[in-house]
Amino acid sequence: MTTEENRKADEILQRLQASEFRRKFRLGEKEKAYVKEKGMAVIRSHAEDFIEKRLAPAYPKNDGKQTPMRSHPVFLAQHATATCCRGCLFKWHGIAPGKALSGEEKKWIADLILRWIERQL
Repeated sequence: MTTEENRKADEILQRLQASEFRRKFRLGEKEKAYVKEKGMAVIRSHAEDFIEKRLAPAYPKNDGKQTPMRSHPVFLAQHATATCCRGCLFKWHGIAPGKALSGEEKKWIADLILRWIERQL
C-alpha cells in the first residue's frame, strides 16, 4: 500500500472501532496460530479467493449471509472491516452494489483485511 492508502486504511479502521458490532471481532489464539503457520502470503491468497467468489460479483449469492462469523481469520477480518457483504461495502466504504468489483476495489479490500489481521498479531 502507498502512504496515502495506509493513512486511509488507518482512518477507516479507527472509524470501524467506534462500532460496537465491528469492535467485537478479534483473532483468537487458534486464528493467530493459523496465520503464523500459513504466512501472510497464503492468507492474502485466501482473502483474494474469498473476495472473488463471495463479494466481487454484482449480485453475490446469499449476499448478506455469505461470510461466516468464524472458522477462518479472513472471515473474522471481513466482519471487523465491514467487507463481509455488498451492503456493508456500500455503508462503510461507499462501494455501490449492483456492479462487479473492479480490480482496484478488490485489491483495496484485500489490503484492508490484511492490515487488520496484521494489527491483530
